[in-house]
Amino acid sequence: MEPEPDESKAVRSARHLHLEVTRTARVSVLGGGSESEGARWWVLHGYRQLAPRFLRRFEDIATQGRKILAPEALSRFYLAPGDRSHDGRDPVGASWMTREDRDTEIQDYVGYLDRALEDPRLDGNSPGVLRTVLGFSQGGHTAARWVALSRHRFCDRLILWGVALPPDLPDAARERLSQLELILVRGDSDALRRREEEEREESTLRNWGVEWRELRHPRGHRIDGLLLRKLAGEESRATG
Repeated sequence: MEPEPDESKAVRSARHLHLEVTRTARVSVLGGGSESEGARWWVLHGYRQLAPRFLRRFEDIATQGRKILAPEALSRFYLAPGDRSHDGRDPVGASWMTREDRDTEIQDYVGYLDRALEDPRLDGNSPGVLRTVLGFSQGGHTAARWVALSRHRFCDRLILWGVALPPDLPDAARERLSQLELILVRGDSDALRRREEEEREESTLRNWGVEWRELRHPRGHRIDGLLLRKLAGEESRATG
């Protein structure tokens, strides 16, 4: 009997080509719209989340003067429990990338987020607005790479929540990070925290001469509403 091929391994003789395709992305929005709109937050969700659900955590800080924009990762999948096949009742999540063809995936989502920033219905990259980029968990790596690799210098404040800087940021990120306020948010009860990753992150930032601020909250791997409102209050004083 002929053995079944091992589908976990790629064919060594195959050639791999890349082509650009058009995708339709979803961005969920709260707040904004007034003539006095002076602040925009780009908030990037974590692994297995979707933008509309993630945006619920920011309802309390969305105002006419502060627009909250939540782009959604392009790779959606069913969250079927265990090893069973999914059905139509299973919830859906999304992922910004995996390790497979990772450089292309990073290039794609940086390009997508730049297009979203440029869209006049969302932001238009207009001057005179204070912009915060907040990335939670996997979205933190996405946020850091976007700010570092974007074709625009648009970010005034970068908040990495529940995650350390990605270890593969290019040295060119030093200049970008030194020109904004960098805030690292860590949960005391976060089971996903890795102190060795935080130490590597802090060492990199010190070597680059980049200042940062660490904020702590007592909860786990989640957005803490009290701390979030505090960060929004700091911004309100700056724009007021």
